[in-house]
Amino acid sequence: MGPPEPNAIPFRPKGKLPVFEDELEGWKGYIEWEKYPEKKKQVEEILKQYDFPDPPEFQLEPLPKTNPILTGERFKQYHYATGLRHIVDTSWQYVLKEKAEDMTHVLQFPYNGEPPGERLVSTEITRNEDFFVRNHGGVPEIDPDKYFLEIEGLVNNPKRLTLAELQNEELFPRQTKVVSLQCSGTRRLEQIRQYPGDGDELINAPWGEGAIGTARWTGVSLKKVIKYCGGLKDGAMHVEFFGADTYFKKGKVYNYVVSVPWRKVKVHEVLLAWEMNGKPLPKIHGFPLRAVVFGYIGARSCKWLYKIRGIKDPSEAPVQRKEYLYYTPQIGKQNALYSNGFSIQDMPVSSAIISPKDMDVITHDGVVKLKGWAFSGGGHWPVRVEVSPDGGGIWYEVPTENISTKYFHAWRLWEIDLPLDPEGWLEFCVRTWDNAMNTQPTFVRSAWNWDLHVTSSCHRIKVYSVNRSKPATAARLKALEEHGLSITPITKPLVIELETDEQYHASMKEQHGRDPLE
Repeated sequence: MGPPEPNAIPFRPKGKLPVFEDELEGWKGYIEWEKYPEKKKQVEEILKQYDFPDPPEFQLEPLPKTNPILTGERFKQYHYATGLRHIVDTSWQYVLKEKAEDMTHVLQFPYNGEPPGERLVSTEITRNEDFFVRNHGGVPEIDPDKYFLEIEGLVNNPKRLTLAELQNEELFPRQTKVVSLQCSGTRRLEQIRQYPGDGDELINAPWGEGAIGTARWTGVSLKKVIKYCGGLKDGAMHVEFFGADTYFKKGKVYNYVVSVPWRKVKVHEVLLAWEMNGKPLPKIHGFPLRAVVFGYIGARSCKWLYKIRGIKDPSEAPVQRKEYLYYTPQIGKQNALYSNGFSIQDMPVSSAIISPKDMDVITHDGVVKLKGWAFSGGGHWPVRVEVSPDGGGIWYEVPTENISTKYFHAWRLWEIDLPLDPEGWLEFCVRTWDNAMNTQPTFVRSAWNWDLHVTSSCHRIKVYSVNRSKPATAARLKALEEHGLSITPITKPLVIELETDEQYHASMKEQHGRDPLE
């Protein structure tokens, strides 16, 4: 491989670039791969000709202080080599058009981004512009009038349904649900900083606390659609979702394909959604139709959905079989297999402190306000949130009136005025209990896994406490203000004297000097 970003060698084509046509009129950027093994083989041979950039080192070295943090240079070059540069360019334009200007671009392409924390927890329903994005490929542009969804496989009456038919309430009752989606990589930075793992920048992007969001999704229950198609045939235990985006894995090309168990569909916990917070789905979030799978990792909520297939066993596609696996702590690069980790589905109970931030200096009067989110997947919900000012020795319960609305499949936002007497460096942490009495592992080490998924341990931040209610601290802050100085950054040496000679000698007299009498 060639040097990694940011020192990657610019792409240079080897001969004439191939042309892979859009599969359908009005479906720009949708290249069908799964139907055409010979076309997939052609891409495999093309990719073998190139020395693509090595994955960047973003764990054993500090993260770049840039935005985008990582550019995804090797994934861009996979697309360039296969004549799909336009997908890369188009996708970034939708980031600029549809997402907030101050998003943290964790990975430029395929786009992964999260919003500023303070705004994330300022409203129970996340604005579309602030909703995190975790894409595995580029953004297709699909004309809703040309759109259709194929239902096939182990289905009694396979059908092709247009968007207009899916939205026809005479055929399908419309449903609106408040549901949180969470990337399994949420809070991955905590694992990376303490115990690095697999270094794939797409699969294991360096997420903070913002890879979660809550929306009102409108669409139709997948169960109703399957019923309209005569139900599943005997032996069908799973449904497979096909997305129109192009996905590369280990030198091969695919469409994005995942599956969920039929039991999840049967209880109306899979929605085929065309609206997000009362508006048509943004292009970057799967327009015109996506799956929303309640309580599961976000990876199962397939975007740009074009086909659903009834199948006997879980999908054999790489995203389902080879990724989103949870390993024990003794599994790693030396012994990881696709078969010795289990597939992540339900999201566990988790929470995060959003304000203050890690390494903040907090000047206060004996009380500090903390804000954050709490979530539990699989149909569970947070019932109690507790915070600790001393790393987990003493816990304070967040008052019930300070926790947002309770939903079956959504987060709860919380805030607390935390009593705080000590000064200096402290460790705040938060834990959540759900309605099944599940809570969070105490430390990151307890939840570490090779693929760095599901950082569900108690979220911990270090803060520097400056308690203005203490006379000596109040006096120091006043002196700094009189000299036009600030307490921050705390590492900057003071240019004023710490005390006068008179104060020093008076203090020494009270202490009876520094040395013992005899």
